[in-house]
Amino acid sequence: MTLPIPDDPAQGDGGPEEAALYIKGAVRDLSRMARLHRHDMLAYLLDMAHLETEEILRLRELRKPSGR
Repeated sequence: MTLPIPDDPAQGDGGPEEAALYIKGAVRDLSRMARLHRHDMLAYLLDMAHLETEEILRLRELRKPSGR
C-alpha cells in the first residue's frame, strides 16, 4: 500500500532535497547489503539509484542562487 503524497510539502517529508538525501543513504546501505549477499544485479541497480540521487542533489545545488 502506498501512502498518499501531500499537496503541501511542509506536511510531508521535508521537501525534495531532504527526500533525495534520505533515499541516497538508504539505497547506499541496501546496495552494501545486496553486495554482501551476492545479489549482484540488485546491488548494481541500487548503485544506479545512488548515482541518480547524487545527480539530483548536484543539479539542485546548481539551481540555487549563488548569493553574489
